[in-house]
Amino acid sequence: MYSPINQARSLRQSQTLFEQQLWRRLRDRRFSTYKFRRQHPIGPYIVDFVCLNKMLVIELDGSQHAHSKEHDAERDAWLIGRGYRVLRIWNNQWVLNRETVLQAILNALR
Repeated sequence: MYSPINQARSLRQSQTLFEQQLWRRLRDRRFSTYKFRRQHPIGPYIVDFVCLNKMLVIELDGSQHAHSKEHDAERDAWLIGRGYRVLRIWNNQWVLNRETVLQAILNALR
């Protein structure tokens, strides 16, 4: 039987290299003391990263998301409808300019 918690655990163990790199910056309140969770279930979805206190979801997307725009839009609408803000970052943005990505995250938190 499907369990969001078990699915989230599985996703945590199979993070992409880019997710691992971003997580190293966000975990343990290392990022300007904000607390983040990774691969966290929210309703029917599992988000890549979330700061629950600030209701900010961060999705780090690879090329597979170029083909799932409708699903991503539905998911974003569902999250936004429950008060979350969604920040989508493409892997290539992370690779090319990490400091700009981190600044965008910090701006969204403030």
